[in-house]
Amino acid sequence: MTDTSVAVIGGGVVGAAVLYTLAHRGVDATLLEADSALAYAASGTSSGILHSGFDSTPGELETELILRGGRQRDRVLDALDIPVLRCGAELRPHGAGDRDTIARLADKARRNGVSVEIRDDDGALLIPREWVTDPVAYTYALADAAVRAGAVVRTDAAVDGIDRGAEHLTLQLAGGEHVTCRAAINCAGLRADDIARLVGDDSFEIYPRKGEFFVFELPGRRTLDHILLPVPTARTKGVLVFPTVDGKVVAGPTAVDQHDKRDWTVRPDAAREILGKAVAQFPALEGLQPIAAYAGLRPAGRDANYVIGPSPACPRLVNVAAIRSTGLSASLGIGAYVTDLLAPLAIALDAQRDPQPAPARQDSSRHGGAWWQRTARRSH
Repeated sequence: MTDTSVAVIGGGVVGAAVLYTLAHRGVDATLLEADSALAYAASGTSSGILHSGFDSTPGELETELILRGGRQRDRVLDALDIPVLRCGAELRPHGAGDRDTIARLADKARRNGVSVEIRDDDGALLIPREWVTDPVAYTYALADAAVRAGAVVRTDAAVDGIDRGAEHLTLQLAGGEHVTCRAAINCAGLRADDIARLVGDDSFEIYPRKGEFFVFELPGRRTLDHILLPVPTARTKGVLVFPTVDGKVVAGPTAVDQHDKRDWTVRPDAAREILGKAVAQFPALEGLQPIAAYAGLRPAGRDANYVIGPSPACPRLVNVAAIRSTGLSASLGIGAYVTDLLAPLAIALDAQRDPQPAPARQDSSRHGGAWWQRTARRSH
């Protein structure tokens, strides 16, 4: 039996950010990841884009946490030496009505306190604080920093039962071990509803929304120097074209709702749905064959988004669920927000400590190659 003040269930970027924040607030915390490595699910299969929140709906919790995370981002990226392209993004008008949409987005950005500019010659919206990182390296950097601050990370530690006591929880692991804790944070992504059900909480449901991507290598070692955003619709932000930290160019994603949480394959129709739109955004892709393709499953909530708070069935279990594609961008904000929720459980919190410099630059080659290669292997 292992004792810890707080157990974090799930080793994606949100779980790593929660662990990082807890450790830097002086809390004895242990992360339990069911897989053999961190960031194997939604976190490691994303675009790697760090969004500024320019287009998020003002006043919503998701927006608040993206903006809160953004205020911490520079300090953490620099201290932990996480690879990042501070490249910015542009959103160009193409069709009728696009300029009106861009004007509305610019107004929304100003309401969120995000600096943007509309270029005079073509009406494009410029967003300088849209950046690109390596999402696997980002996750590991947060987890490694948490360990240096006293936290514990355990992989191959699937939680399959929760027993409730008056002042603690006992988490049953698939291998037969038990972990006792004062509180547990449910950051299990696609399995977050399964974890909630272990305490009788059926207040939300998670389903997978598949996003497929194609990776390109431009001739002559050329690359793209900023993110190209399409004019969004009510349902999706559309097909993006963006650079990676290792000099590749990626186009995607799709947005396909499905039922199977284990289906990471790229559909045959995905190329048709993405490539024409990508070439319209970035003509240099015309005629090029992708060097890789991958799919990510975003943990979407059924009629719910950003379900964060104590479980109505068990207050010692804090749900952090239905964190969709903005989870990477909001992760530091989520970590701070969730940590503040622990005060009613009599878990002592120290003042926030500054991150200590990392001993060496993080990159995902330590964990199976460039993050998109690691992800592409899973998608086939």
